[in-house]
Amino acid sequence: MERKELKGCSLLVVGAGGFIGGFIASEGLKRGMDVTVAVRESTSRNHLKDPRLRFLVLDYDDQAALKDAIAEFVSAQGNPSRWDYIIYNLGATKAINYLDFKRVNYDYLRRFTESLRELRLYPERFLYMSSLSALGPGDEKKYTPLRSDMKPAPDTRYGQSKIMAEQFIEHMSGLPWIIFRPTGVYGPHDKDYRMMIEAMDRHFAFSVGFRKQMLTFIYVDDLVNAIFEAFSHGVEHRKYIISEDRAYTQSDFRQIVAYTLGGKWMLPVKLPLWMVYIVSVVAEKIGKIRMKPSTLNTDKYKIMRQRNWNADISDAKRDFGFSPAISLKEGILRTVDQYYLEQEIRKNEKKKKKKK
Repeated sequence: MERKELKGCSLLVVGAGGFIGGFIASEGLKRGMDVTVAVRESTSRNHLKDPRLRFLVLDYDDQAALKDAIAEFVSAQGNPSRWDYIIYNLGATKAINYLDFKRVNYDYLRRFTESLRELRLYPERFLYMSSLSALGPGDEKKYTPLRSDMKPAPDTRYGQSKIMAEQFIEHMSGLPWIIFRPTGVYGPHDKDYRMMIEAMDRHFAFSVGFRKQMLTFIYVDDLVNAIFEAFSHGVEHRKYIISEDRAYTQSDFRQIVAYTLGGKWMLPVKLPLWMVYIVSVVAEKIGKIRMKPSTLNTDKYKIMRQRNWNADISDAKRDFGFSPAISLKEGILRTVDQYYLEQEIRKNEKKKKKKK
């Protein structure tokens, strides 16, 4: 299939204020696209500082206001009748309860896409960023890789909310959708993997469970490039797992991070699942009392408990030539470099404050 040129096309990135969204917006600009970023009023814009970006502020809790804001923006910009491409990257990975997952991961998507339909603003392609967690545990005996065509059986509230959103998109008549299910995404500015690196920098390498666990990763640049390659190749009505084309053990990951941190010695701390579960329950209850979602919770426990994250990416290779360029070793190196840079910046800021 002949690749389509994206330069000059218009792009809307929904949920652009997060870790992945900033990279998507930046790559769109690099490819010569006219990029609009949809954010909430409270969204941080730390990674959206390029003056070429257009901002669309949306209230996802109010469908009438959401629809009006989109209509007014399009009218004011003098845009064509639609964006050429829309990437829906908005979502919650942790929440106080299931209703919050449903509200953010399903209801917000439903309101947004219904507004597009009513305004007749369906794009040429609509890419929804789902998750590998939407598929559920899979085969934990033979460790058969998860496939994009397997029947989803998510056992987490997060995964269930993602499947709800996927199914809603699939049944929207006339919407030319693509669904991505990335595995663990990491890179500069990511907070979750940064916490693990910080612990290892202090010589502690925590892992969960005593049975073999196979982990998969995707560096943020490879995920973002896959999005635009899917657009360029014109794929439609397909679901894809996005991952590096190999899996790693917990020991592999620990050794790579240790090497990148300068060969630091690390104390491997294997936590039994029952202990992690108890801590997760307590942390979740504390989060509910404080009305703030905890990073460690019973939903996250089920994700950490999963032993098989092997992934089959053959369909993405076939349909749009997906080939991750960044190995885990190289990606961790880049992530650690950013980690050290941010540490140095904080040290310098503290020195300036002391001088004052």
